Amino acid sequence: MKSPQLLKQGAEARLYRTTFCGRPAIVKERFKKTYRHPELDDAITNDRIKAEARALVRCCKLGVRAPVVYQVDLPRRRIVMQDLPECSTVREAICRLSAAQGADCEPLLALAGRLGRLLATLHAAGLVHGDLTTSNLLVDDQLEHITVIDFGLSVADGGAEELAVDLYVLERAVLSTHPQSGPFTEHVYTAYEQQWSGARAVLDKLHQVRMRGRKRLMLG
Repeated sequence: MKSPQLLKQGAEARLYRTTFCGRPAIVKERFKKTYRHPELDDAITNDRIKAEARALVRCCKLGVRAPVVYQVDLPRRRIVMQDLPECSTVREAICRLSAAQGADCEPLLALAGRLGRLLATLHAAGLVHGDLTTSNLLVDDQLEHITVIDFGLSVADGGAEELAVDLYVLERAVLSTHPQSGPFTEHVYTAYEQQWSGARAVLDKLHQVRMRGRKRLMLG
């Protein structure tokens, strides 16, 4: 492995670009949380690293595009994974297409359909992403292939409530990107329901999650 170059630093981890066995790779290294007892911090961090690695492997088995895991290094708090080719986030794609062609343009709605089917595949397997923002969804230039990244808060066997929260996080992220994005989310949910027989229970729960979210906003 060549000397890693810092790529990005977030609230929970640093990302480095490097190579692993001659292949371009990304290293995700989680921070130590000094406010927690060291043994508790190690236990929580190890659980999250293992959960993220399992989620990435599970995506591959489900046929969902996600970075391939090369190595899990618990003592160093690291996952080494595939470095993906340069591509846009779904957030960037929504902004670009909405500005150029409008919020209900065909390429954007087609992307929404692909996203809905992808999420149905994940959720039918009980896999909750945990931070399903449009910045954690990557898309190629042709808008054909969506890749899911950052499963650091994932849950392996989520119920309808957790799956609905996943959708609510996505909905809020899309809305923050473009206020007139209603057609996009509608197409996501239509494709989601068409793809998976269990989707209706999650969408019904989503309505309840929305109501709670609005109540919290009203109460401050």
